[in-house]
Amino acid sequence: MNKAFKYRIYPSVEQEVLINKTFGCVRFVYNRMLANRKDIYKQFKDDKEALKRQKYRLPADFKKEFEWLKEVDSLALANAQLHLQTAYNNFFRDPSVGFPKFKSKHQDKKSYTTNNQGGTIRLIDPTTIRLPKLKDVRIKLHRSLPKEAAIKSATISKTPTGKYYVSVLVEYEANIKSVEPTPETVLGLDYSSPSLFVDSQAKPADYPKFYRKAEAKLKKAQRKLSKRKKGSKNREKQRLKVAKLHEKVANQRKDFLHQLSRQIANAWTAVAIEDLNMRGMAQGLKLAKSTNDNGFGMLKTFLSYKLAEQGKSLVVIDKWFPSSKLCRFCQTAQSELALSARVWNCSCGAVLDRDTNAAINIKNEGCRMLGIA
Repeated sequence: MNKAFKYRIYPSVEQEVLINKTFGCVRFVYNRMLANRKDIYKQFKDDKEALKRQKYRLPADFKKEFEWLKEVDSLALANAQLHLQTAYNNFFRDPSVGFPKFKSKHQDKKSYTTNNQGGTIRLIDPTTIRLPKLKDVRIKLHRSLPKEAAIKSATISKTPTGKYYVSVLVEYEANIKSVEPTPETVLGLDYSSPSLFVDSQAKPADYPKFYRKAEAKLKKAQRKLSKRKKGSKNREKQRLKVAKLHEKVANQRKDFLHQLSRQIANAWTAVAIEDLNMRGMAQGLKLAKSTNDNGFGMLKTFLSYKLAEQGKSLVVIDKWFPSSKLCRFCQTAQSELALSARVWNCSCGAVLDRDTNAAINIKNEGCRMLGIA
């Protein structure tokens, strides 16, 4: 099994300079390779056979032209090429994800990935990690790696508040025994904008709405930021205050979802959940703040790997399955049901709560997909 473990690191001033240089070089090479691909496509787009024969520029080609690229980790530049190819593959697989874009110094996430070659990435002791080019870096090892785990790669990142992290990818032997689910141990989750979800036991998640609670502070801080002169020290100080507020909300959300997903993964053998387009919902239903604040997609990701580690299943239901409009008793579908109708009456006489009924339908569909009566 492959798994990544993220830790806080505390580089020295010299190491910080080299890390930030690497961020810039990786971004530079990525943008140059993307521009090269675009130029070749424009030149040969009418001749597909000639387009296939073209060779794109690689990170090594740019080192001859830009000597300063040799100062940073070569594997970080090589991984930029892989990331660009992944972006192209994702676009051709699903055009809705968007065509690869140029990376911005001020807007995109600052990170780079390097590989372990002959022990270039290793833990020296509980407080030190060895990284290529950086050598020994102080680390907060809040949890240990699995026994006999082989380190594959490391991703160094920097948050908008100036904190540095390393995500260590390891490969290890996992003795996972599959757990056979039963109808009683399957849980259905229906997305709910006010409470994150309602489960098939009619219990809401009661999400605390961290962003809403911090909205007044954010509004005040961002108003001050907009009035600061660009490039001034006061603007940078205020930008840091805004970034810290956003970081706190993100950490609160992630902590809540981690604890919630762990409770669900430990208590149930299978979870059925809808495959919803959260981005589309945020844009089309005037629910952007609630949808983005809930982090339903993040919960789905957490459940996926936490259930898999225990040999349990996450069943993803098709987004077109009429969970809300289907009566769980007589299986009659209500063709016209407004989103505002939270309780509705079926022709069989049943009075149905929209969210609870949908969660039970999702559970039943999940049981069917698992082959459980």
